[in-house]
Formats: sequence, structure tokens, C-alpha cells
Amino acid sequence: MAYTTIDNPGLFFNTVLYAGSNSSQSVTGVGFQPDWVWIKNRSSTPDHKLHDRVRGSNKSITTNNNATEQTYTYFTSFDSDGFTLEGNVSDYNQNSSNFVSWNWLAGGSTSSNGDGSITSTVSVNSTSGFSIVSYVGGGASSATVGHGLGATPAMIIVKNRSITEEWRVWHQDLSGSTYKLSLNSTGAEDSSATVFNGQSSTTFTVGSDPSVSGSGNNIIAYCFKEVKGYSKFGSYTGNGNADGPFIYTGFRPAFLIIKPSSKVEEWTLLDNKRLGYNIDNNYVYPNQNYAEMTADRLDILSNGFKLRSATGELNTSSATMIYMAFAEHPFVTEGTKAAGTAR
Repeated sequence: MAYTTIDNPGLFFNTVLYAGSNSSQSVTGVGFQPDWVWIKNRSSTPDHKLHDRVRGSNKSITTNNNATEQTYTYFTSFDSDGFTLEGNVSDYNQNSSNFVSWNWLAGGSTSSNGDGSITSTVSVNSTSGFSIVSYVGGGASSATVGHGLGATPAMIIVKNRSITEEWRVWHQDLSGSTYKLSLNSTGAEDSSATVFNGQSSTTFTVGSDPSVSGSGNNIIAYCFKEVKGYSKFGSYTGNGNADGPFIYTGFRPAFLIIKPSSKVEEWTLLDNKRLGYNIDNNYVYPNQNYAEMTADRLDILSNGFKLRSATGELNTSSATMIYMAFAEHPFVTEGTKAAGTAR
């Protein structure tokens, strides 16, 4: 039996830990030149910091608030095996602090995309199903934006860079094409055709809401499609029990974000690199600037994850929980039946 899958997910996503210093340092070990880097100080409470090559290395946005894009001199370049930082600053490189960086490969270079009514600039990796999409809002009641994936996205994350506006998230397991969540908020899903109003293999549709379509505003979108052996964008129903549900992903997760879509609860981010093993895995909240926390939350397994907590943000009884996951190792590799191992 032949399998279509990514056999080496580390070529497209990798978590790298590093210690802050007092001065310039190159963070290495990513394994590729990243196009999107998300950084969090694990030791204390600075904001999450996101940089991508489409916006430029010195442009930062923050998931735990609705602030505009900022220009900083602390993140100076995307390098062949990581990135370079400058200065002793708590958000990126504070001496005596520990940091985590999550790194994705997109397409490196950018191209103009005219599939939508708004022309976008995209950096797309069709193999891993990830595109970074930059566009200028038109303020229209309905507009389409080309994403370059060649398939209908499973998840879209959008931020208006120019004005103070909510992060907007659409996920294929929300209640419909017009439903949304806010990455910087604990709020439950709701429907608004003025934000999202349809997704296709070439475009996503936005309404007139300033968060996704502010007239003349610079807007960035991170778009994902599912790729076997590498990524999964799904949902499960919580049971409110420490013996929680098992979620099959088809790979051993390297990265997880989970959010109850039907309840007011935190977003939770876990990975396979920070100190903590089954059952005691470390986590942060993307919508909060809190330092890293540790608790009995879930087991990371060779083919998915198993909830080990009744905590509301991961396992609310009868609630729908959406997730995004990227792989450390596929459960089944191309043309084989080899499987990864649990921790």
C-alpha cells in the first residue's frame, strides 16, 4: 500500500529552545531558514512575539493583545539555520531567561496572487500546506483574498497590522464558514459574515469588519491546509474527566494549540521540546503573557494525544474543542508501516 505523507516533518516545522544573553546571539538548530517565528519568554511575562519574512524581520505582532504591528531592532534576521537577536530585552533575549521559538517554513520568496478581488502577496509551501498572505484591506462588504494553497484552508489566522483590532481565527471545525474566534481572547465562537464569509481552494472571503478588511490597512494572514503525516486541524468533545478522550492525529505531535470553541476558555499551546513528559507537559497560553506553566494535562503519543485532565481549557464536558497540530514523526511513513514512539 502506498502512502502520501511527509516523512520528515522537521524539514517544515521545529521547536527550538534557547537561553537569553546580554548581547547579539544567533539561535540555531532550526534545520532550515524559517519564514515564520513565534517567540515566548518561558521564565516571565513578556508578550508573545511573531515575526515573518513577508512583513520583514523587524516587524513584530503579539498574540496576547490586539495591538498594532511594532518595529523593533531586537530580531534582526532570518538565517539559514535559525535567526539572529540583538540586545538584552525581556521579549527576546533577556539574560537568565529561558525562551522557546516555534519555527515554520513557508515558501521563502514571495509572489503576487491575483486569485481574489484583492491582490495579495504570498509566500506558500504547497508541500507542507502553509502560506503567509499579506494584503491591503478594501473596506468592502465582501472581498476575496488569494491564499495560494491550492486547496481549501483548514485554518486561517488574520491580524490587522495597522490598527488596534482583534486577531481573527477561522477553523474548519467551527460551526460554519462565517464563524470565528479571537486568538487574543477567551471568547467562544460566534458568527459574523462581516469577518469571514467563505473559503475555497483559491481564496478566502472577508466582509467589511476592520479586523480583516480595514480600508487601506495592512493585514497579514497565516493559512493552513492539512497534510498527512505533518498537520491536523480537528476537534473533539470533552468529557470533563481526568480519563479524557484520545485524539488520533496520525502522527506524534510536536506542537499543539487547543481551544474550546463553544466555551469561554483559554487557548493552550504545548510542544514536544520543553521540559515535561507524559503526563506532566509544560504549556503557555497564546492569549496571555503568562510565564510557562506545568501541570498534568495530556499524554503525547505516537499517533495522537490523550487528555489526562478535566481542566476547562482542554476537556470541558460536552464542549467542542478545536485544535491545530504539527508532527514530530508520522505514525506511518511513505510506503512503510513504521511508527513513532510515545514519550
